[in-house]
Amino acid sequence: MNNHKINQINTYLTQLQQNIASTLSRLDGKKDFVQDNYNDQHGNTSCTWVIENGAVFEKGAVNFSHIHGKNLPKSATAKRPELAGKSFQVLGISLIMHPVNPFVPTTHMNVRFFCTDAVGDDTPTWWFGGGYDLTPYYGFIDDCRHWHQTAKNACEPFGTDVYSRFKKWCDDYFYIKHRQEPRGIGGLFFDDLNDWPFERCFEFMQAIGDSFLPAYTPIVEQRKTHDYQQQHKDFQCYRRGRYAEFNLVYDRGTLFGLQHGGRIESILSSLPPQVTWRYNWQPETGSEEEALYKTFLLVKDWV
Repeated sequence: MNNHKINQINTYLTQLQQNIASTLSRLDGKKDFVQDNYNDQHGNTSCTWVIENGAVFEKGAVNFSHIHGKNLPKSATAKRPELAGKSFQVLGISLIMHPVNPFVPTTHMNVRFFCTDAVGDDTPTWWFGGGYDLTPYYGFIDDCRHWHQTAKNACEPFGTDVYSRFKKWCDDYFYIKHRQEPRGIGGLFFDDLNDWPFERCFEFMQAIGDSFLPAYTPIVEQRKTHDYQQQHKDFQCYRRGRYAEFNLVYDRGTLFGLQHGGRIESILSSLPPQVTWRYNWQPETGSEEEALYKTFLLVKDWV
């Protein structure tokens, strides 16, 4: 992959990081993102931007990384065994926001680009990946519809089947197998994307990255002042346990970072600040907490 294309991707991702962080900082109104930039002798760059103890966000991170490696980790070659042992570059943005108010959902977003050495000829192997998903604690139908409609609108210029295909992939990917339940209400997930020419794939990644703020910020603005009690915070902390379990057991990005030997503070910045586990806890019949399981933690068409 030539340097011009790599530089194009780098420029877009760093601008996206800046735009998202500045927008969410204004939305919080109390705290800004603290920047922790790291470079090493191998040319690896990690820009970890973290917000903590804000008015709206209890913890959040918008991270950019540009990594070079000599051997692709297993998490990146599970479906491409022919790439094992190849050197690579990966550029990406990874975002996680854990809100203060339990009526504001947690969200995750990621967009990334991989490029490896040639496989059998002089043409590099490359692909794009990413997506975003929403994890409510107390759900609202309007929020779910808005979230998925925004995702669908971003996908529509690229084909009538793209949204439904990547929505299903998201539903399948963010499924906590050992709990037999979805992590949230889904969104979009795609990986190994190189079916279109490079320029078209890059445009799609940008469309997804650019649609994140229009998808998430109206929900935050609508719910951030919702009244809540300690029982709501307790349930939020309990459900955050599911988030931690998924990230540490299944998430490909987390596993990639750990297998690659990446910077651990950046890799684990996605974990929630406060979390609890309860033994065999069940929600009360007819409660707000039960509604999450009965109405929202289901695979369904929201638009």
